Amino acid sequence: MSPIMYIQKASGEKVPFSEGKLRKSLVKAGAGKKLANEIAHQIGKRLVPGTSTQQIYEDAFVLLAAESQPVAGKYKLKAAIMELGPSGFPFERYVAAILKYQGFDVQVGQIIQGHCVSHEIDVIALMGDQHFMVECKFHNRPGFRCDVKIPLYIQSRFLDIEKQWLLIPGHGTKFHQGWVVTNTRFTSDAIQYGTCAGLHLVGWNYPSKRSLNEMIDAAGLYPITCLTSLTKAEKDKLLENDIVLCQELCDQEELLHKLGISPERIPIILKEGYELCNNPAYQNT
Repeated sequence: MSPIMYIQKASGEKVPFSEGKLRKSLVKAGAGKKLANEIAHQIGKRLVPGTSTQQIYEDAFVLLAAESQPVAGKYKLKAAIMELGPSGFPFERYVAAILKYQGFDVQVGQIIQGHCVSHEIDVIALMGDQHFMVECKFHNRPGFRCDVKIPLYIQSRFLDIEKQWLLIPGHGTKFHQGWVVTNTRFTSDAIQYGTCAGLHLVGWNYPSKRSLNEMIDAAGLYPITCLTSLTKAEKDKLLENDIVLCQELCDQEELLHKLGISPERIPIILKEGYELCNNPAYQNT
């Protein structure tokens, strides 16, 4: 039996390396089982004690990108979302786009009058008699966790707003709720408080079957930072112009021309974008 190889997470915690877990993440991104087995085996052979999970991810990404850029783009989703910073506003737009895909009417960056004071709210989401105040907590550092202070603060803001909402004719029968959506994880205390207080929490892998990760996969709405065919400078320029989704590029090819991207590269970028979004408009011609 091979000795257990311990690797280091971004939090500093040391955990046993699992070739099966790595293989599963590759398959989830769209890699075939054979390719996933080959990459996981290669990574496992080159490991040394204390290798970081970040290094493992980077090595797997390089191997995957050599075979399929769209699959590599999906594999780097978590890191790609962290590239949406530093302001956090692109993440708010991204969350709003996911909720809109689910059928919500959304408004971004609204000033809402509460009972005591006014509040700037990241996203207001409406569907039928449901009325949600959504706060987006973006972090661009691996290993960061949202602790209990965040839902405590958001819940107090929500209660002030809800008190005012209930004074609006017809709102007495509506369902109101505060949400916290983050691209990282919640501590156990944050989850315990959110559950107790009736605050809806959405983290990278929380809750089960309705996490941010799963919502993105279900919607097929990937950020432009997933695209391996764009340079960092090009991604930054698009984000500065409020272009967050790959789908926006697929629908507005002229955006790439405005960036000054060469005519030779544009079909390559669009091909990756269409395949990443599983867009049926793409044809292999």
